[in-house]
Amino acid sequence: MGERIKKLKKIRIHREGTNELLLSALALACIGSLLWYSFSTTIPFWLFVIVFGSAWMMALNFYRCPIRYYNGDTDKLVVAPADGKIVVVEEAEENEYFHDKRLMISIFMSPLNVHANWFPVDGKVKFVHHQNGNYHKAWLPKASEENEHSDIMITTTDGEDILVRQIAGAMARRIVTYAKEGEECYIDEHLGFIKLGSRVDVYLPLTAKACVTMGQPTTGDQTVIAKLK
Repeated sequence: MGERIKKLKKIRIHREGTNELLLSALALACIGSLLWYSFSTTIPFWLFVIVFGSAWMMALNFYRCPIRYYNGDTDKLVVAPADGKIVVVEEAEENEYFHDKRLMISIFMSPLNVHANWFPVDGKVKFVHHQNGNYHKAWLPKASEENEHSDIMITTTDGEDILVRQIAGAMARRIVTYAKEGEECYIDEHLGFIKLGSRVDVYLPLTAKACVTMGQPTTGDQTVIAKLK
């Protein structure tokens, strides 16, 4: 029991969902009260509670935000910026900033995953660019370039430039980025948040060694996805 309470204390609701959850809970309470007193039978009330109560609980699960800290030395490490599943581990041409080949590692987040994003490396934010675009399914290869996305370039303490790309998916229509140009950033800090199903790409030097495989689940701020040379 004590361990369970300890785990619960490490879970909080992300600030991106606080207002939405509170307002929707008040609206559901008002409608539920109306149904309770408007009908001679309680069937409409309980049907409403089951359907919309389940939807509200799913939203609550979506906005959960675990409090996490990476235990260990972060030097030369690249940790997962998001919870999800590895959908890409390959060399890819990056022609927008680097104009050469990079090691690309992509994590797909389903609506059931935590959608907070963490900085994958320690360093300094070089720039932040937001680009409007389409809303293809996030796991498709073309989503990385054609979908709406935010690019965060981070220069590590060793001078390596690492690109992190937050990508909107078919359902996700809002990308929130907390990273600011010129600010120092560290593993354990939140980089941003993406609502509903989405994806995060990380572009690394070819000298980096991937530590994950296709289909492998990841835990944001915990799973080591690569090691820098």
